[in-house]
Order: sequence, then C-alpha cells, then structure tokens
Amino acid sequence: MINPTEILKKSQKNYPKFLISLITQESFFPFNFPVGKIDKNFLSLTNINQLLEQSKEKLGYGYTVILKSIKTKKLGEQLIPDQILIETESDYLKLLKKEKEVKQFKQDLQLIITELPQLKDWLINNPLEVVKYAQKWHDLLKVCHYFIKNPQPNLYIRELPIKVHTKFVETHKSILSSLLDFLLPSELINSTETTFEKCFSLKYDETLIRVRILDQKLIIKYHLPFSDFTIPISQFQSLNWSNCNWLITENKMNFLTLPPLQNTVALWGGGYKVQILKSIDWLSQSTIFYWGDLDVQGFKILAQLRSYFPHVISVMMEQEILNTFADFIGVDPKESQSENLANLTEAENNILSYLSLHKKRLEQEQISQNYVNNYLVKLRHI
Repeated sequence: MINPTEILKKSQKNYPKFLISLITQESFFPFNFPVGKIDKNFLSLTNINQLLEQSKEKLGYGYTVILKSIKTKKLGEQLIPDQILIETESDYLKLLKKEKEVKQFKQDLQLIITELPQLKDWLINNPLEVVKYAQKWHDLLKVCHYFIKNPQPNLYIRELPIKVHTKFVETHKSILSSLLDFLLPSELINSTETTFEKCFSLKYDETLIRVRILDQKLIIKYHLPFSDFTIPISQFQSLNWSNCNWLITENKMNFLTLPPLQNTVALWGGGYKVQILKSIDWLSQSTIFYWGDLDVQGFKILAQLRSYFPHVISVMMEQEILNTFADFIGVDPKESQSENLANLTEAENNILSYLSLHKKRLEQEQISQNYVNNYLVKLRHI
C-alpha cells in the first residue's frame, strides 16, 4: 500500500505537469494516487493509520483518503482506503511547499504570454525554466525583443543597446540561447556553432593568428609597414593570400628565426591551435608546409592539419633529421600512439611508430639554424 512518503514523491515528480496545466489551462485536479495492495491479514493497519494521520483530514491540506467498509472473518468490519487524491491546487501546493513559487510562476507566465505569446509552446516544453529564472523575465524579454528586431547585430555583448545590467546577457547565455533558438528564424542562426556569440552573430574576442612575411616583395606588394603581425581569425580569412606559400611551425622561436624565403609567409601554429585554420577556405588553394616536433604530438598535429588540407607537406620531420641530430633525441614523457594515423604517409607513420615505441622525441629547437636555413631554401616549392 502507498505511504505518505511515496505520495509526496509522486506529487513532486508531477510538479512539471502541474505547471504545464497552468500554461495550457487544462484540468489537473483531482490528482489520484494508486492505493496499492492491502494484505489479507490486515497487517497493514498500522500503515493505514499512518496514512490517515498525515492526510488532509488531520493536517488541513494535502491528500484526501476516501475509505470503504469491508467485512472480514477475523476482524469484522474494517475501513480501508478506497481512493487517495489531492482535490485542489491549494492542497497540492501546501503539500509541496510551493505556494510562493507558483504565485511568482503565474506572474511571470502572464508577463511572458502578454509580451511574447509565440513562446507558449516553448513554455510548455520548459516549465521549470520559468521557475529557475523567476523575477528575471522582464529583462530576459527585453533581450528577446531586441534580437527579434535585430537578429544579427554584429556587436559585442557590452555594446547591445538593451536596458539591462551590463553583464546580464553574459550571465544568462544558456536561457537566452534556448529562447532565441525558438524565436528566431533558423536561417538567422548559425546553428553549427556552439558559442552564444557565434550562434547569434555577435562580435567576440577572437582567436589571434601570428604571421611573419618572409619575402620583402610581399611586404611591398601588400603595402605593409611591417613584416610580423597578429590578426583576428576573421580578418585573416579576408586576406585571401592563396598565391603565397605558407609555412606553419609549432614552436615560437623557430617561427621567429625562419630565414627569408621567396613568396612565403610563416604562421605560428602553437600546437593544436592549428584547428582554427580549418575555417580558412582559401588555404586549400595555397601551398602549405608544416614543421613540427618529431614526436607523437607533432605527428598528430600534422595528421589533424591534413584532415583540413590534405596537400600539406611536412618539412624536417623525416628519418634523415633523426639520424643527423641523433645526439639530441630525448625522452618523450607524453602519451604514446600505437596505431598508424590515416593522414600520414607510410614513411611518417614509420617514424611515428619508432618514436612511440621507444618514447623518444626530437624537438624543433634541437635542429641547428644553419641546417634549417639550408633545408628551407632548397625546398622545391619555394
């Protein structure tokens, strides 16, 4: 037989359904509970008494127990529960101690439906979100109204002309994402993006790319007063220097000491940071070189880069380099790689297997500058 604790748990579990009934204006009461099985020998009489002691008849609120009379051979006529139900909203809310919360819910619900009635279906699917953001809906709706009128603002969050606290949008991205996903036309949302700013066409603190121009003629060609600069990824995209050779190197000091090279621009990869380059379409039309450490991580980065640009050429990552600088090969404390990588050549995978098996590595910095200079000027593509 059901007990008071189970009644409370079942009532709590159905609280979202109750909130939905307030939105849809459908009937929720009376709310019935299964009585459950009562044993034939009436060993559950104590439980029945406990059930009655915590019922509305005793407490003045909560569930009502409707009894029925039965006759037994051993105990004679007995009263047992026939129905258990909560009859009114007041009884239900007092039981759950949700009276104040639901009062606020109703106020917020009225506000939302009045200002943005198109949110009704969203409310039905997210009733607990209304509760979670109680008393914040005036400001949330201000933001919604702004984006409906200005769906692609191209401003920083701080610049949005919305009369809310300066950090309100920043601290409420989750709920605003849910609301705007529902309210805005799909073609105005960058649904493939995961950050709030990118999804809703806002400016953000972009990843920066550092570039060095290694050919003086390119500096003149592009009318630049500098050869070394850092640029946001979106502006880098707009450069469209597809006719140049691009030399990506992992280590900053190697990047800074690259020699002059004809029609070549260097890019500091900074390890797995190279993943941001996948959005640069015009690089697929460029000659790309990659120079990384001769270790597991270096070859993983090379394989990752080739997944975006299959034509990437590795430089100074071959067996000859290991042989030439064997005295500088050290222990690799990082993770190992037991399987071949799909985007590496057979020769590259052989080196990777050797380095992984023996936990060895040769860092870029260990290759002498003279060797680097001579190697690069002899590259057939430069």
